[in-house]
Amino acid sequence: MEEVNNTAVAEFILSGLTENPNLQLPLFFIFLGVYLVTVVGNMGMIILILFSSQLHTPMYYLLSSLSFIDCCQSTVITPKMLVNFVTEKNAIPYPECIAQFYFFCAFAVAECHMLAAMAYDRYVAIANPLLYNVTMSYQVCLWMIAGVYGMGLVSATAHTVFLLRVLFCKTNIIRHYFCDLFPLLELSCSSTFINEVLAWSLGSFNILIPAVTILSSYIFIIVSILHIHSTGGRLKAFSTCSSHILAVALFYGSTAFMYLQPSSVSSLGQSKLSSVFYTIVVPMLNPMIYSLRNKDVKIALKKLIQKVSFQSTKSEFH
Repeated sequence: MEEVNNTAVAEFILSGLTENPNLQLPLFFIFLGVYLVTVVGNMGMIILILFSSQLHTPMYYLLSSLSFIDCCQSTVITPKMLVNFVTEKNAIPYPECIAQFYFFCAFAVAECHMLAAMAYDRYVAIANPLLYNVTMSYQVCLWMIAGVYGMGLVSATAHTVFLLRVLFCKTNIIRHYFCDLFPLLELSCSSTFINEVLAWSLGSFNILIPAVTILSSYIFIIVSILHIHSTGGRLKAFSTCSSHILAVALFYGSTAFMYLQPSSVSSLGQSKLSSVFYTIVVPMLNPMIYSLRNKDVKIALKKLIQKVSFQSTKSEFH
């Protein structure tokens, strides 16, 4: 028995979203469609902002960074899940599992802080429009984006370093559809006290601090909107924030439900549904939420299409 307990796990088996074989193929096509929409939507947003000079503002630089984070986060999780839908043994090697967790953690934390940065940007734009170009200069925007990615990398590195110290030898079946922290810790036969304390402390910091920043920003935004005398001005100011509020509610609601609770076997089944939202659904919805309701993006898209059409027509004549 002692020899078994000291045998390291070479690979894990992911239990997936469901064990019902009749649902595997339908779920494959559903999530394949979701992934394609996610990649096309987010990459399309990045390309549109890159080639549209009227969108070269801090607000859209932050939005393009969010699109990059969403695209990467979805790519870390979804392709492996799609493969598992059509294979009998949903195996993932130990190094690949650790790498998947590292990048998932980095992009998830980065999204938390990016949403906070975008909320602050909207606060400055509405509460102090005359000082917007000074307060949200390109240098400030660049430092904010660097800080967002820095927080993600630091948190992911801290979690991964302590996760590498954990010995897995109970079983190799992960009760989840990707390598997440708590499902992995359940398989440990060594102490996970430090990992759980780190998860709770960093999880609280990376969720609550950005949440407080967002809440504070929107309290000041609402106060500023109430001071606008014209109804049209109020509606315009509110419309720039409503999309962000919806995205924040979806993302923070699901992450808080997942991570700000004690880890237990009974909670793992419920966590699958909430994690689907913030790892797969939210990255797909963000381009729609932020762009389809945005007048500037619609105008820029129309101009870019016209420009491409003109260039193609011009080349045909030559």
